[in-house]
Amino acid sequence: MTTDELKDFCTALPGAQAVLYGPPSNILVCEISGKKFAYFKTSAPEQWRFSLRVSAERFIELTDMPGVKPARYMGRFHWVTIVDVARFPTDYLAELVQDSYARAVASLTRAQRAAIV
Repeated sequence: MTTDELKDFCTALPGAQAVLYGPPSNILVCEISGKKFAYFKTSAPEQWRFSLRVSAERFIELTDMPGVKPARYMGRFHWVTIVDVARFPTDYLAELVQDSYARAVASLTRAQRAAIV
């Protein structure tokens, strides 16, 4: 999956939108009702690195894989960074994004969840 395909996949989820934060953050955040579920770094030297939230078990599993590391500042909350999404298995990446999205949706209020559907 290319970076553009992944961005399209993230924003195609129900209620999801992409918000670009300029300097000094330089990130493209995928969120639902203000809850982040994924983001891309948009500046060099880490351009297009992709981060998302995972379960504690998957965090341990993923950080043992080459090309995956704990996300800077967010690792303690079980966020991981995938250095090159093109090298990552497409189906597994889609599953991780959907899981991160589901976690964000679960943290919304009942009224916010009802507005999405």
